[in-house]
Amino acid sequence: MTGGGKRRGKGWLLTSAGVVLIGLGLAVAGSVGWQTVVVSPLAASAQERAAAAQSKGWSAVSSRPPPSGRGGGQGIPVQGEPRLGRTVAVVVIPRFGATWRRVIREGVDEPTILNSFNAGVGHYPGTAMPGAVGNFAIAAHDTGYGDAFRDVGKLRLDDLIYIQTEDGWYTYRFRNFQWVQPSEVGVIQPVPEQEGTAPTARLITLTTCDPPYNAQEREIAYGTLVHFQAGPGPRPNVGG
Repeated sequence: MTGGGKRRGKGWLLTSAGVVLIGLGLAVAGSVGWQTVVVSPLAASAQERAAAAQSKGWSAVSSRPPPSGRGGGQGIPVQGEPRLGRTVAVVVIPRFGATWRRVIREGVDEPTILNSFNAGVGHYPGTAMPGAVGNFAIAAHDTGYGDAFRDVGKLRLDDLIYIQTEDGWYTYRFRNFQWVQPSEVGVIQPVPEQEGTAPTARLITLTTCDPPYNAQEREIAYGTLVHFQAGPGPRPNVGG
């Protein structure tokens, strides 16, 4: 009888442990499912509306020449870097969908910028501003909180990436991908992966996690500036 009691006790412990483990697994799966099915679509819709409102606000302002000290050469205005959390630009990437656009804010803080329902994309402080010589580097989630950069891997050579500011539209053309470890910060240097080298090109770098729901690596997409259009009008039609 005593041995049977011990076996029943062990069986109860194993069963209880199994229930706990299954419960934890369901909780994790439920959390991912909730984020994927409910939170991210709501966040994406809110982020697109916020970006559209920002674009509309800039479009309502008459065009003006850039103030002294904001010239980026070749007639391209370059803003000064704003304080953390302030709006930098709106990014529009047609490859991601007809309505896809996001507000870019200064900084890559998750709670206030990357997870925000009215932003979703962050600018790495200290990297170039839109249109400047150097590397305009930005980050966003691939999955979660709006899935802003979920489709980065769908970019194709020569796809256009539009950056709108109060000065106008900066058009970058996608060039190539790179995959790196999360600790590899060289991709946001003025000349990616070439520390100490003086930049001569006007680059954009998009960074996000890869693969989805795992984040073992970072997926990097590079582009180069090909056009600037001043003023508050609609985005330019830049051909091949």
